[in-house]
Amino acid sequence: MRRHRLRPVGLAALVAAAALVAASSVVAAPEEIQVYLDDTVEPGHFGLDVHQNVALSGRTEPDYPGQRPANHVYRLTPEFYYGLAPGLELGVYVLSTLDPEHRAAVDGAKMRIKYIAPHDETNGGFWGLNLEVGKSDRALEDHPWNYELKGIAGYRVGRYTVGANLNLDAPLGAGAGPTTAELDTRFAVRIKGKTEAALEFYDALGPVAHPGHLSAQSQTVYAVLDTDAGPVDLELGLGRGLTSSADGWVVKLIAGVRF
Repeated sequence: MRRHRLRPVGLAALVAAAALVAASSVVAAPEEIQVYLDDTVEPGHFGLDVHQNVALSGRTEPDYPGQRPANHVYRLTPEFYYGLAPGLELGVYVLSTLDPEHRAAVDGAKMRIKYIAPHDETNGGFWGLNLEVGKSDRALEDHPWNYELKGIAGYRVGRYTVGANLNLDAPLGAGAGPTTAELDTRFAVRIKGKTEAALEFYDALGPVAHPGHLSAQSQTVYAVLDTDAGPVDLELGLGRGLTSSADGWVVKLIAGVRF
């Protein structure tokens, strides 16, 4: 997503719009459904991404005791970030949900630090790393404390951008479970001006030590439209689960600004 500076009145409008969407939603997927590319906020500037998703037809049975099944759950995750240096960004997420009975909950928080190596932003390859650590409610995670190390790679030429993230996730603390892997990819084409159409694939690979068959893991494909809407960058996607362990249909919306 491209990010833009936003005046206070624009920020207020964004927050109001996010609140309106939250209030009107009656219907989880991960708190952040996004393939990381090479964008970072300028040093000394702040930014905000508002992540939202709704499982229109999700899983109805929990994977472990105490988990909140995803079906008809709405998730709202504000992500605040700050540019520490060129290519270096510090961020924090606040996780929240609204269940089908309209019960709202704050489900935890996570911090991240992202590094993107110097590169040509208009053509050629790029790479980076993102480290995320946080605590989540048991309704979302079997283990409260966990971390994720995300490898970022991509290539841009002309109207086309290809990006990939290899994610390693693991719980922290006594009795922690195995490290699991996921590969997320994005294939985008600029169709007009600052608007891109993309396909995104989110493919769980299972435990690193004992990977299973892909057909037994969560596999989801999204059709995505990403556009510059003035001071706000919007990304809208419709996802379809391809395996029985994935949610059926998921809608995601990300609104991003910087100021």
